[in-house]
Order: sequence, then structure tokens, then C-alpha cells
Amino acid sequence: MKLVFIEGPGKKETIEKYLGSEYKVFPTKGHVRDLPAKSFAIDINNNYEPTYEIIPDKKSIVESMKKMVKNAEAIYLATDPDREGEAIAWHLATILGLDKNAPVRTAFNEISKKAILESISNPQTINQDLVNAQQGRRILDRIMGYKLSPLLSRKIRSKLSAGRVQSVTLKLVVDREKEIQGFVPKEYWDVEAELESKGEKFKADLIQFNDKKIELNSKEMVDGVLSEIVDAEYVVKNVKRQVAISKAPAPYITSSLQQDAVSKLKMTLSQYTKCAQSLYEGVMIAGEGKTALVTYIRTDSTRVSTDAQIMAKEFIVNNFGEKYAPKTFNNHSSKAGAQDAHEAIRPINLKYTPEYLQGKIDDQYLRLYTLVFKRFLASQMSNAEYDSLTVDIVANGYKFRSSGKALIFDGYTKMYKVSDDDKNKINIPSLNVDEIVKKNAIKTEQKFTKPPVRFTEASLIKEMEVQGIGRPATYAATVMTLFNREYVTTEKKNILPTELGTKVTEYLEEYFPDEMNIKFTAEMEKKLDDIEEGKHLWQELVDEFYQGFNTRLEYASKQMGVALPKAPPEQTDEKCEKCGSNMLIREGKFGKFLACSNFPQCKNTRNLINKEEQIAETGICPKCGKTVSAKHSKRGKLFFGCDNYPECDYIAWDLPLEIKCPQCGKNLFKKFGANNKQTILCNNKGCAYVKED
Repeated sequence: MKLVFIEGPGKKETIEKYLGSEYKVFPTKGHVRDLPAKSFAIDINNNYEPTYEIIPDKKSIVESMKKMVKNAEAIYLATDPDREGEAIAWHLATILGLDKNAPVRTAFNEISKKAILESISNPQTINQDLVNAQQGRRILDRIMGYKLSPLLSRKIRSKLSAGRVQSVTLKLVVDREKEIQGFVPKEYWDVEAELESKGEKFKADLIQFNDKKIELNSKEMVDGVLSEIVDAEYVVKNVKRQVAISKAPAPYITSSLQQDAVSKLKMTLSQYTKCAQSLYEGVMIAGEGKTALVTYIRTDSTRVSTDAQIMAKEFIVNNFGEKYAPKTFNNHSSKAGAQDAHEAIRPINLKYTPEYLQGKIDDQYLRLYTLVFKRFLASQMSNAEYDSLTVDIVANGYKFRSSGKALIFDGYTKMYKVSDDDKNKINIPSLNVDEIVKKNAIKTEQKFTKPPVRFTEASLIKEMEVQGIGRPATYAATVMTLFNREYVTTEKKNILPTELGTKVTEYLEEYFPDEMNIKFTAEMEKKLDDIEEGKHLWQELVDEFYQGFNTRLEYASKQMGVALPKAPPEQTDEKCEKCGSNMLIREGKFGKFLACSNFPQCKNTRNLINKEEQIAETGICPKCGKTVSAKHSKRGKLFFGCDNYPECDYIAWDLPLEIKCPQCGKNLFKKFGANNKQTILCNNKGCAYVKED
């Protein structure tokens, strides 16, 4: 049996259908190993070494996987094709004892038979650079969240949280609200001329005076202008007619699809996330079973494969005609810093048109799929062409402009309508330079500048993308976290900060200006990208962040008049004798002690140094001849070490004795087991001497 480990159970059935009966597909349901929830688990003094543990509710899944691996003919780690997926594959390889340098990694950019079979046939090694980038991000987030949250809870309200990306995103909302509240409207006036030529009427807007932009801020200024143009001649000074090109739009990436789902389909972010994931993993099509409809949904690349372009061109020619397919394929540029590991979001098979799927899949899935389908085809269609006309008319030095456009060739708009196509239709008569046109009337309108608009879910995601905060996979989750923490709320679908959200932001800005700086956060994202490309070590980035952050943390704690949060509990390898969970080293009134990590479900505790105190016996160091005694590591593990440390670095799990082995003449060791059981044994390979003490 060949084993294929995937993340989401939603695509299990679809993948099994394509792979056949010789493969068993097993979903991990996301991460199975992570930093523990109840301890810091990062050794600051040991190059930020993380301690991972099996996630408690994934222990049964891990046990099942270990049993399956024993009899597997081949193993494939087919987790998602991104940093998180690569990290999950790395954790799986570690847990299951797989060779991380073996070709066990495979990933599916789309859940189609062709893509799956090709990927399974060409497995790769785990990309350690991707893993390192994920580890760097995870550890940065743990440091900031774990250290800052207790301070917020003491200063403002209990059970608050902070986050590297979360807090800066909240700042965007708070800053926008402050702009709105502090906004002072400014008066301005529009002046429009109603003109006529050869019986045809048209309108033109005042834009300049003596070739300089004109700004009218009061009625007095407007009246002054009117007095100079009321009896003036209106002379055509420029007529510019040209063919304007509207380029086909790029296919969807994560952020743009999220934005359109929210703004055009009125979906919430949670609805979008569920629908998009289902379209990628597979939805039930009446009469056909579970079928995946779109490629991977977490991407910031607009790249499209050549196979997909050929598929699109064939569809376009067959349905719209040759002129709607450009002579060369459209390739759209991605934003700077975009990851190009996989394609833009597109349909897998154009057989599944929205019309074909009507009534065969859930309506919400259909609406989102229709957006993807039309945008992808439009991205591969010919440009739209417009007849653009601009006319300038001058009256006593005041320039008026009339402009508009008319559609010549609809191109991609035949598939993907642009909302303002009819906005600027040409309604200008045929005019000649130096022609005098008739003025019928002058209209003026007083206006006032408006404050910035509040963010919606869609526009906030767009702003995160523009500012370089977070990655495609985190946008929606970050915004939803702000709502869950009660830092923001909505009013007519507009996002505004709560009083709590504003307080949290102001406090963090005062004491942690760097961490709340948008450019600083964006730069961290770029450095994580560099780690992904193998240019930097994640430990260097974490250290660079931690040194400044810790200084500010200490200062903030002193200013608040409270001590730094207690040192987080340390993970150990000791197992709880009551429930089997790992024990943690905690600190109480009477010093350090061991406590079960499964608290409050398990309240088992025991003395940290009990075992060490029981072993008062000393031995002789085989390296330097000094005394060897019992020690315990930071993680609570008992070992024996030379008292001459650091001059001598000898350590062993068993106590070295001066007694010689009666069989081979080498030194004997004493092993300390459970219930004070002690055994004398020879560690010399090939010698089996053992006796109970």
C-alpha cells in the first residue's frame, strides 16, 4: 500500500478517485506538531531553538499514521504547496522517522488527475528554505504575542492579545478613524459650461487658467471667474482623437478574489474562506461526484501555465471567434516580491462553465466560481479598444475640457464587464481647431472635500496587500481575529475600531513604536522571503528582532510599575505518570517544580529535584578523572556530568564507576531505573555483562 498524507479531508475523496486503489490517502487536518500552547517553548539562550510537541488533539492521528507507515510500500507528503504545507511535511517526516533528504515531498497546485499523477511520479525532497521561513515567522509571532499579551492584560483588560501582523493591521483601522474624526472639510467649486456647435450640445469642465490648474475655494472667486467669461468667445484650441487600449485584467490572486467576493458577492470573509477552500478541494457535482474546480487558492502570483493558456485560447476561439484571442498569450506581471511557486487562481477544466454547473452545485459555490471563471478567460482575451476624444475650449484664458470614449471592439469585456464602461460615452460633436462654439449657460456647484472612507473587509485586505503586511494565506484570518478580539466592529459593513481596539493601539504605539511601524513590519516580510530563497538564516532575523523588542519590553514593564511577566514554563521530556503528557518546569513560592502540561485536566505535580536528590552517589570521569555527579537539564532530563565543567565536557546517561568489568576489563556503569531500581552494566560493545545492584 502506498501512503499519501494530505492536509484537508475535503480533498481526500477527489484525490483517491484519481490515484486508484493501490494508494491510501490520509488527511492530517492541518498541523500535527507545533509550539505548545501553554509554554513559551523557545530557548532564547540557545539560538532561539524551538521545542515542538504533538498537538494534544492530534495524538490519535499521529498514532494511526505511525502504524500505517510501518507497512507502507511508499510514502508521499502531499501537504499544501506553501510555507505552512512545507513545514507540516517536515514535521511529519520528523515524527514518522522519515529521511528528510529522501524524495517524499509532493504537492498539488490543482486537484486534477493530470496534476496529481505527474506530482506523484516526480516527488521532491523537502524544501528546507521554505521550512525555515515558516519557522522564522512562527517564532517571531510567538515571541511578540507571548511576551506582549500579559502586559496588555495587566495594563488594559484581562485576556487581551497582540500579534506581529494583527496589531499593525489594527493600527490601520485606528489611524483611518482618527483621520476621519480629525477631518476638516474644505470648500471648492465646480464650473461647467454648456456649449453648442452646429445645433449639437455638449458640456465641458473648467480645469485651468493660463495653462495652470485652477482651484476655486469660495463664491467670491467663482464670481470673479464668471465676470471674465460671461461675454467671452469660446474657441476650440485642441482636438485629440485616438484609439485607447484597455488591457485585459490579470487573473485572480488571493487578495483580489477575497476583495471581489466581499464587495461584489457580499460574502463575509469566513463565507469566502469556506467556499474557496471547497472549490479547491472538491465540491459535489450532481451526477459526477466530488470534483475540484479551481487551482490552489493561496497565491500572490498572476502566472498561468502554458497548458492553461492553450486551454483558454481554444475555448475563446470556439465561443467568441479568432479576433478575441490575442496572437501571443497574455502574461501578466505580478507585484514586486510575489512568490511564484504556483499559478494564479483559475479554473482547472473549462468544460465546467457556470452555465454547465447551474443547478448542479451549491449556489454560493457557483457565484464564487463564476468570478474565477470569467476573470481567468478575460485575462487571456484580446484588449478592448475605445475611440477616445478630448477637446479643449478656451475663453479669455480659462480652459474648459470635454472628453469621452466610445467602444470600438469589446475584447475581454465580452466576458468580464467593467462597471464604468458606459460612464464616459462620447457625446461631443465634430469640432475643428479655432472654431468658435456657442455658450448656452454656465453652471456652478459648491462642494466640500470628504473625509477618507472607513475600511470594509475588502478594502482592508487590499490595504494590507499594498502595505506589504502579512501574506495571502493570512489576510482573512488576521481581519477575522480583530473581530474575534473585539478590537473592531462594523457599521453598515464599514470597519471601525472599538474603544478597546483604540486603547490597545495607543499603548502599543507608545511603548513599541518599531513593532507598530508599518514599514518595519513590511520589511520583516521581505526578510522572511529572503530566508525562503536561502539568502539568510531564520535565527539571525529572529535575533535582530528580539534584541530591540526585549529592550522595549523591559522599559514598558518598568514604566507600568509591574514586573516582567513570569518566565514561561519550560518543556521537559519527563512524562506524567497519570496521563502520559509532557511535564513542564514551573516556578512557585518555594522554587521550581514539575507540573503536567495537561493542566487543568490533569493536576499532577512533583518535586523537580526528587530524582536527583535520590542519586547522591558520585562516579569517576573517564576523560579527566574528576568527580561525576547527577545533573538535570533545562528540560528536566536527568544525566551525569563531570564536575570539572567547562574544562571537561563529559556527560552520560549512566553513572561511570571505578569498578572494572570482570569480563572485558572496561569501566562499569550504574543505571538508575524506575522505583529506585539500580543495575550495574558494561557499556562496551560486544560485552553483555549486567547485574542488579
